[in-house]
Amino acid sequence: MIKVISNEQVRLIDKQTIERQGISSADLMEKAAKACAERLLESFEPGISFAIFCGKGNNGGDGLAIARILWQRGKTVSVYIVEDTGTASADFQLNFQRLTELKKDLAVDVKTTEDIPTLEGTAVIVDALFGSGLNRTPSGMAAEIIQAINASANPVVAIDIPSGLYGDKHTDDLSTVVRATTTLTFQVPRPVFFYPEYEQQIGEWQLLDIGLDVKAVLESPAYAFVPDNNDITSLLPYRPLFGHKGIFGHALLLAGSYGKAGAAILAGRACLKSGAGLVTVRTPAKCVTPLQSALPEAMCIPDEEETFLSTIIKPATYVAIGAGPGLGIDKQTGNVIKRMLQDFDCPMVLDADALNILAENPTWLHFLPAGTILTPHIGEFSRLAGKIADPFERTKKQIEFSKKFNCYILLKGRFSALSCPDGQLFFNPTGNNGMAKGGSGDVLTGLITGLLAQGLSPMKAALCGAYIHGLAGDHCAKTSSPITMTANELIDFFEIAFNEVKK
Repeated sequence: MIKVISNEQVRLIDKQTIERQGISSADLMEKAAKACAERLLESFEPGISFAIFCGKGNNGGDGLAIARILWQRGKTVSVYIVEDTGTASADFQLNFQRLTELKKDLAVDVKTTEDIPTLEGTAVIVDALFGSGLNRTPSGMAAEIIQAINASANPVVAIDIPSGLYGDKHTDDLSTVVRATTTLTFQVPRPVFFYPEYEQQIGEWQLLDIGLDVKAVLESPAYAFVPDNNDITSLLPYRPLFGHKGIFGHALLLAGSYGKAGAAILAGRACLKSGAGLVTVRTPAKCVTPLQSALPEAMCIPDEEETFLSTIIKPATYVAIGAGPGLGIDKQTGNVIKRMLQDFDCPMVLDADALNILAENPTWLHFLPAGTILTPHIGEFSRLAGKIADPFERTKKQIEFSKKFNCYILLKGRFSALSCPDGQLFFNPTGNNGMAKGGSGDVLTGLITGLLAQGLSPMKAALCGAYIHGLAGDHCAKTSSPITMTANELIDFFEIAFNEVKK
């Protein structure tokens, strides 16, 4: 798994890399600059020019080294050194000397507003003003430069992290942060990259391998982890050659209400496609006909009420339960959820209206069976956890909530965040904005419930479910379009997603 690491730990990894590899900090900076320069050359047309803005710290040293490499490769490069960005670091001075020895007048000082250049529309702006070591809000000429960069229509590439943005805590004033099109960072992502509130500043982020010491990275404490295909492959349930439906689990879904049979159908279809052996849907009487028509493989148990769930069914052979899709929040339905939490001790997934019912009855959270998975979006989580000031506080509250109620929370979004009762945090890397459609959450609920039914632990089921769900969405977006794709289409791509990770 990829580690998400704080600024302080990244600096320690840099230090350990220098010591263990017997290199200088300037050598490591050169590796970083070469990786950035190569990515810039790959990403833009041959005739493009580069305007590189440098502070006087090590981030500025990166910028100067990048400028030298690009100029040596025949590119048109302009370098602007912003004077009020602190005392020049040793590596900045070294790279300034190397650049001026190569071409004396390549770099110019920016001391006043008159020195701020007028940028031609085709130039790529490279932001190397401040790196992750920033501990204050940019001011003076640096703030003026940031405003000028943000006012331009040019593509902007930030080195390490957009200037003015903190890597592992909330930035209050985003008006003094560079808005990057792309952020090039080194080997390990920073926590700030995973929060939607900073999307306009970070743009698309890319990891560049600069040969950091592997042992140092492995030994470093992580803010969070990001799984990849290999991790998911190792977690998926084993299907024995002589397996039968009885050993692949019986999943129960509590879903549907008047006008929302579609949510139950989506959850049920996803559960069937997850590999579960048997799927039963408990649903209001009026939802049975559309459900049986759409899902002949699933069993239905109609409620005595026609439009909402009113009574709980007795525990049977169900290995896992998913509740919430299209359920509604009728008072009798709320009592069904309460009794389910009290009477069933199998693994559960709670989503949508099941979460809304809990938010209205917070004392019921103490009834959650150990290991229950909650799958809220940000708004639903706020109703459960209370007012939240910023993204980092949201993560703190999410982890505290998981610990307090011994549950797993999969907070849905572009990088869905899974918090665990032991305090671990995972960000899911798959998925796209085409999945931001009604029904996608119902599909996720059915998928995770089916994985639980096959015997996966709650953590494994949530990790695999989020990853497969997003990967199917990525394939769907390529085949269809992020604009036109639907939640029902998403399920059609489970096959491709499962096959990809199985390989």
